[in-house]
Amino acid sequence: MNITVVCVGKIKEKFFTDAISEYLKRLSRFAKTSVIEVRDEKIPENASLKECELVLEKEAESILSKIPKNSYVVTLCIEGDQLSSPALADKIKYLSMEHSHITFIIGGSLGLHNKVKELSGLRLSFGKITLPHQLMRVVLLEQIYRSFKILSNESYHK
Repeated sequence: MNITVVCVGKIKEKFFTDAISEYLKRLSRFAKTSVIEVRDEKIPENASLKECELVLEKEAESILSKIPKNSYVVTLCIEGDQLSSPALADKIKYLSMEHSHITFIIGGSLGLHNKVKELSGLRLSFGKITLPHQLMRVVLLEQIYRSFKILSNESYHK
């Protein structure tokens, strides 16, 4: 199983990079997991809707160029399906039977352009709250790790 996380923006805070590194290390037992960062576009101050749309479009082009061929795409969107940890584990198990690669996509501060969302087989939400995309990366990797622990019947999930 190969898992790719494509995300907008670089992580600067050491506590986030440390957490990401830890979950990538833990995940290495279960899947080949990689994180691909694409550049976040500058958003003009007091940006108009048209300017925001242009930013989303540029970020979408970068994201789309990084999705591995024949990968099942999962986009993280606030309007997506909310799954429990066991349900996410079941989804990953089901997907791994049909796909050798899953790509999770995390947008930038404006979210994701519709052309990225339309590519996804699953739109996933971790709730109606807004999280910084740097923190979302940590949360996503932790939940993927938790999924593999659940599927392996190993203690971790409570």
